[in-house]
Amino acid sequence: MCQPDRPPALPPILYQSSHVVILDKPAGLPVHTGPGGGPSVEDCFPLLSRRKDGPWLAHRLDADTSGCLAIALRKQPLLAMQQAFASKTARKTYWAVVEGGPQTPTGRIDLPLLKTSTRAGWSMQVADAGAPSATTWRVLGRSATTSWLELELETGRTHQARVHCAAMGWPIVGDALYGHPHPAGLHLLARSLSLPVDAGLSVTAPPRLTMHPALHACGWT
Repeated sequence: MCQPDRPPALPPILYQSSHVVILDKPAGLPVHTGPGGGPSVEDCFPLLSRRKDGPWLAHRLDADTSGCLAIALRKQPLLAMQQAFASKTARKTYWAVVEGGPQTPTGRIDLPLLKTSTRAGWSMQVADAGAPSATTWRVLGRSATTSWLELELETGRTHQARVHCAAMGWPIVGDALYGHPHPAGLHLLARSLSLPVDAGLSVTAPPRLTMHPALHACGWT
C-alpha cells in the first residue's frame, strides 16, 4: 500500500500488459486522494508508467472494497474500457457476505439511487428521482446468520451494491454507513473483471484474509 512518507509500493498486480494493468486493490486504500489527503492508488501511478499522458483509472472502487481495479496505460485502451462499461460489454462481479440474506437463490434488484447530502455527510439513497440502478444476485452459500452472494452490477452507481443489499433488508457485513460496523471491515470484494481489450481479458481477485472466516462459515473452501 502506498505510504505518504516513503516511496509508494504497488498493490498486487493481477494482470499487466503494455496497455492495461489490473490491480488487486486493498481494502482501506482510496483510488484517488480525497479532501483530507492521504495515500491513494493514484500515488502509485509513476511506478506503472513514466509517460506524461497517463495512467488513468478506467473505473472506481469504494475505499473499503478490495479486488479488481483496471488502470489504463494508454489513451486508446482507456476509451475502449470506458466504452465497454458504458455499453455493458464489460462484466464485473462481486462477492459479498450479507446479514441474513435473500429467500430465493437468485434475483434482481431494480431500485433508483440518488446522492443525498446532509450536515453529517453524503450517502446514496433509494429515491424515485434517482438514476436507474439494477443488481442481480446469486446465493453461493449460507451460514446460520449470513449469506454469501455473487452480485453483478448492471449499472455502476456509487455504493450500488451496498445500498441495494441494505434496501432489501440484508446489509453487507461491516457496512458502517448502510448497515453495521464489523471488526473485519466491509465484506465486499470486486471478485472478477472481464474486458474486451487485449484480445479479451478476464481476471479474478482472491478474497482478502479478513473475509475468510465469514466466507468459510458460508461454505467457501
